[in-house]
Amino acid sequence: MTAPVTSPSADLAYQCALVTGASSGLGVEYARQLAPACESMILVARREDLLHQLAEDLRQCWPGLVVHCLNVDLTLEADRHSLFAWMEQKKLVPDLLVNNAGMGDYGEFSSAEWPKLDAMLQVNVTALTHLCHGVLPAMIASGRGNIINVSSLASALPIPDFTVYAATKAYVTSFSEALRMELRDFDIPVLAVCPGPVHTGFGKVAMRMTDADGIPSREGFYTEPEVVVAESIRALRADKARVYPGWKIALLAAGISILPMAVIRAVQIGRRS
Repeated sequence: MTAPVTSPSADLAYQCALVTGASSGLGVEYARQLAPACESMILVARREDLLHQLAEDLRQCWPGLVVHCLNVDLTLEADRHSLFAWMEQKKLVPDLLVNNAGMGDYGEFSSAEWPKLDAMLQVNVTALTHLCHGVLPAMIASGRGNIINVSSLASALPIPDFTVYAATKAYVTSFSEALRMELRDFDIPVLAVCPGPVHTGFGKVAMRMTDADGIPSREGFYTEPEVVVAESIRALRADKARVYPGWKIALLAAGISILPMAVIRAVQIGRRS
């Protein structure tokens, strides 16, 4: 078990942070570590009861923090528009967006259920893009803001049985890099966070068999949520474009980056044989 990590957000300051997927996993950890740097937070997820539990914990630790909890289904365009309308009504203008919400589907593409694939595309790609598009005009007008888009090590290579998930994360990383270039003149950093396997509820949801333990992965490559979030906040402070939290994942990503695609194909095919 990794020791708790002290939050590196002490010298950051945000008026309002919007965190998606905040009811569990990395979303909870982002809220906890960013709380001391924020005047207010908007926590978004579908499980509103868990959001309220988190909000109460945050208020006890940081009595001056204002926390808003919203039940939003990011797969629905109408819900996303409702979120924007609510923020406008409340005059809440996020200067930090953490696009953490995401989902996966583990198994062969041909046998996948389309509704689950469609939901994954909506959350991982469409909602993330829509939220960036929705908050950026105000960030540009104010001349300040940060965006954290949670991608994955999976964005670095094609992964059989994780075909669509890896492709959506390749989009997130590429989109984040290009958006960062566009926003450079406005001094609005965009960070792509590319973790490897993390002990959250992600794997359980991605599995198609309800009695399965999770996605097969070597335990030695797992990174604790506290480390993922702490390293991503440090990367944001250092104005980095991309971060692979955990030294093992960073080393693995560096190795993948220099491998020819022919070698990657052979390795992936060999793993399935």
